[in-house]
Amino acid sequence: MRATRSSSWRTPAPLATTAIAAALALSACGLGSGNSGGGNAEDGTNSISVWFPGTNQTEIDLVTKTIVPRFEKDTGAQVKVTFLDWPDLSTKLNAAFAADTAPDVFGHGPAAVADFVKNDRLEPLTGYVAKVRTSDRDDLSAALPGGQVNGTQYLIPLSMQGNLIAYHADEFKKAGLDPDQPPATWEGVQAAAEKLTKRSDGKITHAGLLLPTHPIGLQQTFAGLLGSAGGRQISEDGRKAAFDSPEGAKALKYFVGTYQGSSAVGNQLGTNYQDAPVAQQPLVTGDAAMAVLAPQVAEQVVKANPERDIRVMPVPRFDGAGDGEALGGAGPGLMINKDSAHKALAWKFISYMISPETSTEYTKGIGAIPVRASAATSDYVKQSPVIQQFMKEATHFKPNPNVPGWTQIRDTLAKYLEQALNKKATPKEALDQAADEVNTILDSTN
Repeated sequence: MRATRSSSWRTPAPLATTAIAAALALSACGLGSGNSGGGNAEDGTNSISVWFPGTNQTEIDLVTKTIVPRFEKDTGAQVKVTFLDWPDLSTKLNAAFAADTAPDVFGHGPAAVADFVKNDRLEPLTGYVAKVRTSDRDDLSAALPGGQVNGTQYLIPLSMQGNLIAYHADEFKKAGLDPDQPPATWEGVQAAAEKLTKRSDGKITHAGLLLPTHPIGLQQTFAGLLGSAGGRQISEDGRKAAFDSPEGAKALKYFVGTYQGSSAVGNQLGTNYQDAPVAQQPLVTGDAAMAVLAPQVAEQVVKANPERDIRVMPVPRFDGAGDGEALGGAGPGLMINKDSAHKALAWKFISYMISPETSTEYTKGIGAIPVRASAATSDYVKQSPVIQQFMKEATHFKPNPNVPGWTQIRDTLAKYLEQALNKKATPKEALDQAADEVNTILDSTN
């Protein structure tokens, strides 16, 4: 196994992973492609390249030091693994496709799949999935639709995802708040955050609430607030922007108010705290009382700091709206390059990643929500209040629209959200201008 990287690696998080004592036989996975050999039926080559998104050191170590070496031992294959920073992923994939050097297997988020399909980059996986045991398909039934475009499977999710507010229970108690009854509404979250915020000389020194405001985090945060207000990002037919609405204005006004104005409760505008090492997480350093986190980060924070009573609250809603929403659903997954000459081995690798044992090991190792329903009874979930809470809230996780041009739409929306957060435009101005550009993108892709 050869592992490369395209970004700086971080210090490993102090999270233990449970290795499987014996190598798993592929025949036991129930996910084989029908090719009994470990090699590739197309040209006999016994090597593939795989690109994973992200630079989480725990995931890098687990994949490159445990899972892939075991797969290579079981199959006799060779796997060259590369991890890429999320912001660079699409650019480098496009360049690789143009140069005919794209990997056999590559990962991305579900919302990028439609663009790859439109550009004829992906191998349809519906036929492969059809050969999977019925029990396995049922076990994966909540995740598989997130990797489909117009009913055809193209991506196999490796985990389920969502963003929830993690909070420091002891700080709640000190502020006269009940940590056993966290706020159920965004208005309640704001009120609690005001009590938890500390200031010195007019500046916030301890944030009551942190919402993600790095480029991708901007859009993700807004999407959750928008859904909780009863709005949507794109029209139901996928042809027009829908976020320039009263619900959108309400959501963005709330978002801006978290960081600007006399009632501001956050102080890390533009900082990507979500991807910081565990020891530098705001809930660990004491820089914040509440912060929106992904499950793997929340799990790592709790495991690494057992002396701190850090919990995860249900998805808030806005007063007068329906259920709250958080961005989530099927998480990043793996796809097969349509031009790969090693498709049989590529599918065998994907099958291995989502086999029951490896899938549980992977999601446990990175602290993610399991992709298999049966994992709810695993020791990993039963022993983790954090993952239990994320699984409990799974019905409130809503994905980004899977429409062509989405990554460009996402980045365009983030650009105008940033202007609003930095008071360079009013919420209405930002949303109206973003909608004009997004509609142009949608017109060009439909």
